[in-house]
Amino acid sequence: MSTVKKIQYNVKLTALALMALFFSASSLAGEPDKTGLTAQKPLIITTIKPLAIIAKSAVADNARVEYLQAAVQSAHEVSFPVSALNRIEQANLIIWIGDGFEARIAKPMALLSEARRLTVMELDLLTANKNQSEEIDKEAGSDDDHHHNLRFDPHVWLNPANANIVASIIQQRLGLAISPIMESAQIEQLKADLEPYKNKSFLTHHDAYAHFYKAFGLGGGLSIRDASGASQGARSQYRLRQRAQEVDASCIFIEPQYADKDAQVLARELQLPLTILDPQGFDQPLNNNSYGEFMTGLVAQFKVCFD
Repeated sequence: MSTVKKIQYNVKLTALALMALFFSASSLAGEPDKTGLTAQKPLIITTIKPLAIIAKSAVADNARVEYLQAAVQSAHEVSFPVSALNRIEQANLIIWIGDGFEARIAKPMALLSEARRLTVMELDLLTANKNQSEEIDKEAGSDDDHHHNLRFDPHVWLNPANANIVASIIQQRLGLAISPIMESAQIEQLKADLEPYKNKSFLTHHDAYAHFYKAFGLGGGLSIRDASGASQGARSQYRLRQRAQEVDASCIFIEPQYADKDAQVLARELQLPLTILDPQGFDQPLNNNSYGEFMTGLVAQFKVCFD
């Protein structure tokens, strides 16, 4: 082999060795759960994004927080994908709302030990009735009959007082100091921000905001769908249109994860604007102040209807 060819050959070998070293290092960097300090931190897995927002605010950098809910998935439809089973096995704590809210995963959740499972609806939380002040009569045999377990609004994370209670239990489970994830001064400020709108009328995509109304002193709105997100029958829809005109509703709130065809039809008929209201915080990054940011953002979204 000539000197020139030997040099070219050695250059190629060196390049290949460097590439192998690079990809080996990259592979290790992409697996923080197996090496380094991250592997030493407890793993918390929540079924839905709002619970992850609370958990991350509660534990800050003292634990890893992941959630199962996909961005286009209703909180009522969360399931355990095969890809998540290994992560669930590795989790120190799995948090869910409860079987009346997440029926699809009730059986596998029941198999988990109580030491690793936290069922939010079993905690001593502030309750809120569904939007009974603006209840639309249901027909016998309507879809709402299949959701009798949702007589009380299970969207408990929309009241900061409940979020603080859930956070305190998580902190206790991990042996952390107990501290609120949303201070009373911030809650009072948001309540003051919403004071001008407490008697305003509006429509929401589904009956999910009783805790929000109660926390911030709001009168409540009309709902296109029931508390589970299921469509209501023809009679209920007729009464909804009548009532919306009677109360002079300002807008219709829609949610990112639901198809909004029924809301669009209603908006055209009533000549009302559509406004995004995201009670599950899909756009909220998980950081040490996730919950405070989430609630501040939700209040800002709510105010858009009337400003």
